[in-house]
Amino acid sequence: MADSATIIATTGAPSRGRRRLQALARQPKVVWGGGFILFLVVVALAAPLIAPHDPLAQDLMSGTLPPLGFADYDPGFLLGTDDLGRDVLSRLIYGTRIALTVAFVAATLAALVGTLLGLLAGYFRGVTDTVVSRLIEIWMAFPPVLLSILVVAIMGSGVTSVIAAIAIIDWTRFARVVRAETMAQAQGDYVTAARTLGFGRWTILFREILPNVAPVLLALITLEMGIAVIVEAILSFVGLSVSSDTPTWGGMIAQGRQIIYQAWWVFAAPLAALFATVLAFNQLGDGLRRALDPVMQR
Repeated sequence: MADSATIIATTGAPSRGRRRLQALARQPKVVWGGGFILFLVVVALAAPLIAPHDPLAQDLMSGTLPPLGFADYDPGFLLGTDDLGRDVLSRLIYGTRIALTVAFVAATLAALVGTLLGLLAGYFRGVTDTVVSRLIEIWMAFPPVLLSILVVAIMGSGVTSVIAAIAIIDWTRFARVVRAETMAQAQGDYVTAARTLGFGRWTILFREILPNVAPVLLALITLEMGIAVIVEAILSFVGLSVSSDTPTWGGMIAQGRQIIYQAWWVFAAPLAALFATVLAFNQLGDGLRRALDPVMQR
């Protein structure tokens, strides 16, 4: 009977994973931000299928056609064309690929480096903490945008260089947060109990402390993705990202700025996409923090 009661109680109570999923589903910011990012991922993956035109195809006879809703609107170009006759919608869709690639890969690399250093500094303290803290202070003394431009200028233009620049610069953001969170978690009773049971330091660090730091880390990664999208757009705007032939939101903004009085939609479309994407990442990150942080759930 006792075993049956235990089984019923166990199956009746929602698991920790289910409770977290329910908490996420109750957060409007997670639903809206995550839904929009998922939509962008689908758009990026299906770009060759859904883009109405070749993003590089030029037709000077169809230059600066206005978007839907204007008198000279062409049904074949929903968001109009630029001064070279290229379809704005198609270029916007293909630009999503670059933005998301940089966001996901750069944020992940920065998180890996910063999290490892933050864990080591926050748990082992002493000389390790001093070295990591001084390194963070030195790194943060440089203006991030100027440092990213310098890194890309040295490594050469390209997606790889942009990703490397963001990862090299923004690891400090993760290291500081993870270091502080690790210090707080290291004082917990569960860490003391793990030591009493004879767990080694590395086991405690990666099996006990890291899972409790993960919710904050997950929210921070999401916020970093939004920052990476902005940095990539800035580098594209100044011509230090991918080649000028490859459609990027920053490159489209730079081109549209030059003809803003003749074809404002070339400037407005990528700017709106950039704003919505960064806002979605920020909302998703804030929603994850609210849903997964036990302190904010009280």
